[in-house]
Amino acid sequence: MAPEKVQLSEEKATLLATLYGRALDARSRRPILGDDLAVEAVKKIDFDFRRTGMSPALGAAVALRDRFIDRWAAEYLATHPDATVLHLGCGLDTRFHRLAPPPTVRWYDVDYPDVIELRGRLFPERPGHRMIASSVTDLTWLEQVPDDVPALVVAEGLLYYLGPDDGRALLRAVVDRFPGGQFVFDAVNWLGIRLQKLNRPVRKAGATLRWGIDGPGELVAIHPRLRCVSAVSAFDMGGFDRLSAPHRISTWIAGALPGVKRSAMFYRLEF
Repeated sequence: MAPEKVQLSEEKATLLATLYGRALDARSRRPILGDDLAVEAVKKIDFDFRRTGMSPALGAAVALRDRFIDRWAAEYLATHPDATVLHLGCGLDTRFHRLAPPPTVRWYDVDYPDVIELRGRLFPERPGHRMIASSVTDLTWLEQVPDDVPALVVAEGLLYYLGPDDGRALLRAVVDRFPGGQFVFDAVNWLGIRLQKLNRPVRKAGATLRWGIDGPGELVAIHPRLRCVSAVSAFDMGGFDRLSAPHRISTWIAGALPGVKRSAMFYRLEF
């Protein structure tokens, strides 16, 4: 089979960086995530992944972030085995394959049409797994999803690329549609927005971070049914002993600065 040629720009191009990061981790001597599907996908894509700016150290950080969100998602599905999962801005993530949810779970991967087309060639759908080709901010895609059970909404590496109004409208629309559920996502605050040029993969892709979230209060104000059950700094997600010594030291120094520590967060919201 001929390699898949890829032409993506701005925030869509960052999915190539995170895919490559997971592949670098899987090929390392001590994998954190061990995402072998990412390795196979990289082999199938005709692209010079060195252009992403992703390094083994950054790949380890991507794997740690994925593993942290995987754990929260798995916890929810363990107590809600009949939930609907909305994997928003799924890119080329293999989360469905990593978590292997029970057949009672309905899983929807949602992303732009060109991303879903590429994804479909790399990761064919499985029973209980469907892809929706749409911008997540075109809220008509929600009409394709049954609203009869609680929803787990995973939005890793997504919300900060949305405009604040679009992001809030997305959260409100999901809460209004489902009888209950949980959001799991990562976010940056105003400082993270200001420091985005230091993020090499984002800079290389020509992407722009737009929505800075300055704490749980800003999130729960979006809808009266929302409440924050977890707010964890990315510097507290654990696993840094798996990083190289220079990366461990720089992470420890950054995490010791209160302002910087709050610049990247993981949130778990219930509704």
